[in-house]
Amino acid sequence: MQLRKNPNNIFVKLLLGFWLCSSLIITLVGLLPLLQQNHDQSELPPQLKHLLETVSQKIINNPQVLNNDKMKRWDRFKEFNGRPIRIYLVDENANVLNTHKPSRTLRRFMLIADEAGKPIKQQFRNELMFGPYSFHVEGKEYSLYGRIPEHHSRPWFFFFSDNKILTLSIAILLSGLLCGLFAWHLGKPLRSLKRSADALAGGDLSSRVDMATALRNDEIGQLAQAFNSMADSVEDMVNSQQRLISDISHELRTPLTRLKLSLALSRKKGQETAETERIEYEADQLEQMIAELLELSRVKLNANETKRNLELSETLSQVLDDADFEAQQQQKQLHIDIDESIVAPLYPRPLCRAVENLLRNAIRYANSQVSIQAIATASNIQIEIIDDGPGIADETDLEAIFEPFYRPQSARDRESGGWGLGLAIARAAIQAHQGKITAENNQHSGLKITINLPIQ
Repeated sequence: MQLRKNPNNIFVKLLLGFWLCSSLIITLVGLLPLLQQNHDQSELPPQLKHLLETVSQKIINNPQVLNNDKMKRWDRFKEFNGRPIRIYLVDENANVLNTHKPSRTLRRFMLIADEAGKPIKQQFRNELMFGPYSFHVEGKEYSLYGRIPEHHSRPWFFFFSDNKILTLSIAILLSGLLCGLFAWHLGKPLRSLKRSADALAGGDLSSRVDMATALRNDEIGQLAQAFNSMADSVEDMVNSQQRLISDISHELRTPLTRLKLSLALSRKKGQETAETERIEYEADQLEQMIAELLELSRVKLNANETKRNLELSETLSQVLDDADFEAQQQQKQLHIDIDESIVAPLYPRPLCRAVENLLRNAIRYANSQVSIQAIATASNIQIEIIDDGPGIADETDLEAIFEPFYRPQSARDRESGGWGLGLAIARAAIQAHQGKITAENNQHSGLKITINLPIQ
């Protein structure tokens, strides 16, 4: 019911927009003949009427002029305001008596004047026609028409009435332009909604529809407000979830520390057994997993850190040095190709952790070589990490490997002993930059991880 009461809704806009657009075009095209008629045709002016009266009086006073031999001598000598004027005498049968070949313009004007039912003047392209003036001679009715060679400049819009096809084309073009502007007016806020929805789906929980769209008084504005409310709720729930995971992981460290302390005391008392060694091993594994969970929560709750414009190579320098050392210990080569001139707004710690996890994963499974390179464009930075290992056999796992705790059924992860959090941390760090991370198998062997970071 609210939409029906609101006059500024989409239905009303669509109805009024297209109705007004079509009505405007039809009105403009339909008014052209009426405007032309009002401009070209008007009542007979007194001076022209007086001229016809004078000529008719001369004929009444001298009826011999109606003789065919004398009629040709009086129709050309008249002048009106210094311009030659020609008078046509027409009998009651609409026959022009003083010319053998009446022009089409004269015949046309006679029909127009007959429809008008009164003396008028009509402006044609190069001449002015006026009349009729009726009088009687010897019981017969005659009419006088006049013609003055005259050219008047016509209003520019009469050009369209003389060019029907061009007028139709312009009307179609104008209608399309008006409808296009109206469609743009409706499509702009929808595009803003789509961008915000895509950003939210991509992990940017801070994405909101702009206020200009949210303050509209139609259904689109209501949809934008509902979207922003939904995004606020989603952000609160996700942040609450991450805080809960972080708090639980942090609290688990206290009993875990006590457990490890008890194991150390038992070892000092000479109570070390195979069972206590197993307990200590599992405790270490649990501590590492808790540390990974805490790191994942910190990356996703990256609200307190601000981006800084930093050199990419300098930011990753320590990570690259550690990765190079680790590769040498495993008799593998790490090739680095990162230009020192690449500068971008970065979160240093999350990005370093993401690249560190990806490099360690690549070094672990590479046969002999790992490479990392960065390419900068006008809009983003692309980082590629490539190894020559076995890759991932199941193509469906290439997207799922970035999910927390996901374990693909492949040799690549069965021997790792991990929990599937390293790549999840990497993706969370990249999403914090509003970037994107993807994985794909190389043509021959190995895996390629591609990171796209926006510069703006």
